[in-house]
Amino acid sequence: LFATSSSPSVTAFRPSLQRIPFSSTAIALPSTSGVAAHAHTPFSFQQRCFTRATHPLMGINYLLSYDYIPDVLEKRGPYREGHLDLAKKLLDEGKCLSGGPKGTVGNSVPSGALFIFTDEESAKKFVEQDPYVSNGIVTGHTIEEWNVVIQKE
Repeated sequence: LFATSSSPSVTAFRPSLQRIPFSSTAIALPSTSGVAAHAHTPFSFQQRCFTRATHPLMGINYLLSYDYIPDVLEKRGPYREGHLDLAKKLLDEGKCLSGGPKGTVGNSVPSGALFIFTDEESAKKFVEQDPYVSNGIVTGHTIEEWNVVIQKE
C-alpha cells in the first residue's frame, strides 16, 4: 500500500496498481471504547488515510520484470550484446537506474531479470527494442510503479 498527498485528496494503490482516490477525511467505524476502528477492505490489507505525508517521498520509479526461457544461458548468446547495449544507452541517458538477472537463491540459471527505470515510457521502450524480447528469450514481462519512500543517500 502506498499513499501520497501531492494533491488535496490522498491516492492509495491496490496490489493491482490501480489508483483509487479517496477523501482525506478518515472514516471511523463505531467503537465501544471510544477509539476509532480501522476500516477494512475486502483485500488482505488495510487502507490508511493520511491528511499529510509523514515523510517526504523519494520519487516514483518503474520496475520492469522479465521472465526468461529455462535454457536462457544456451540461447541468449546472439542477442546479448544488443540487449546490454540498449540497457547501457538508457543508463547513459539517465532513464535506467540499474538492472540485471534474477533467480532463485542457489540456482546459477537466471529465471528472469529486473530493471529500474525513471519513467514508464523508458521501460516500455526497452521492452519494445530489446532483442531478448523479439527473439523469444523473454517469455513474459510486467511493468510496475514503485513509490520509493526510503533509500540510502
